[in-house]
Amino acid sequence: MKEISQNIILGDCADVLKNLEDNSVDLIFTSPPYADQRKTTYGGISADKYVEWFLPISNELLRVLNPKGTFVLNIKEKVSNGERHTYVMEMIIAMRKQGWLWTEEFIWHKKNSFPGKWPNRFRDSWERLLQFNKAKDFNMYQDEVRVPIGDWAKDRLKNLSDTDKKRDNAKNGSGFGKNVSNWVGKELVYPTNVLHLATECQNKNHSAAFPNELPEWFMKLFTKEGDRVLDPFAGSGTTLFVAQKMQRHSIGIEILPEYYEMILKQKEQIQSIPTLF
Repeated sequence: MKEISQNIILGDCADVLKNLEDNSVDLIFTSPPYADQRKTTYGGISADKYVEWFLPISNELLRVLNPKGTFVLNIKEKVSNGERHTYVMEMIIAMRKQGWLWTEEFIWHKKNSFPGKWPNRFRDSWERLLQFNKAKDFNMYQDEVRVPIGDWAKDRLKNLSDTDKKRDNAKNGSGFGKNVSNWVGKELVYPTNVLHLATECQNKNHSAAFPNELPEWFMKLFTKEGDRVLDPFAGSGTTLFVAQKMQRHSIGIEILPEYYEMILKQKEQIQSIPTLF
């Protein structure tokens, strides 16, 4: 088994990132503190000042990312004075001016979101995962995330109509179309951009931890073994430990000493477990 490096650095990522080499990271996967949240831990950045706070960080991330690498940002707008704040949209526009390409947007559907009641909205059960790139030509390993074709194929592919046997172009003129007969005999297909995963917090000693499956899915899609993954807001260290399991090198930056120590302790516990190799 190859030796995989896992580096965790204590400090403010705005400062620490300056010490990383240009084009040295293949995937950046992170979830920064959301606006006006985690005030007791991360101070709570104001929504009105969030873009101003984040742009120096995203500028450094642009520098350290491999030209064919990908940046995945997990974030969600907050509700302010009865409406959604626009800081995420403002940040996307500002990052595009900075040189980023906003390539895609994925949705994380939280299957076990807490129930609740609000006078003018329903419970929040999804978050954004924004994909940014430096160039249109980036590494993407789509076959690694294929999923079972689903029960729909059993009957639909058994008796194909004439329409199913030819390309059915979209009526809106988008250029997209489908030929259902292409899926005959296929067991695996490409997924949608919606990920259905449960949340994980209580077992990670962190109030905003995402499930292991979230970074794992994106590592499969955008990296291969031996690539380097960066999480500038390491938190509970989920990204780092998933990267290690998947044979990716990793760098994590965490500003809070208690979370930094927690990651180090967990790292020691994992290293002390004997292996069969």
